[in-house]
Amino acid sequence: MQTLLSKYIPVAESEVKIWFKAGPTQAFPSNAGACVKYQDKQIAVFHFAGLGEWYACQNLCPHRMEMVLSRGLIGDENGEPKVACPMHKRTFSLLSGENLNGDCGKIAIYPVKVLDGEVYIGVG
Repeated sequence: MQTLLSKYIPVAESEVKIWFKAGPTQAFPSNAGACVKYQDKQIAVFHFAGLGEWYACQNLCPHRMEMVLSRGLIGDENGEPKVACPMHKRTFSLLSGENLNGDCGKIAIYPVKVLDGEVYIGVG
């Protein structure tokens, strides 16, 4: 039986078989997140505009199992990009998926690339 968390498996760029077209870059807010759906997954996409960097992770916060990470605050911790759950303030690395508070599970992260003004997420 598949659990809600089991469908969120991290994908390394070297393992990507499918690059899902999430949308045009202008559809995503600068220095914030947005949620896209791919099959049965909700994926949070973040654009760090000042750095020109893009990140993606599962939208599900593992602390209370709520789909809220795309609405979280983004920033960095010692140069590592992170997102903070807007409801519970748990923070997660957008590079490794590690919980930076150390008190709940890791999140799945996905590689992102931008080509010709379109955002693509590696999903499998």
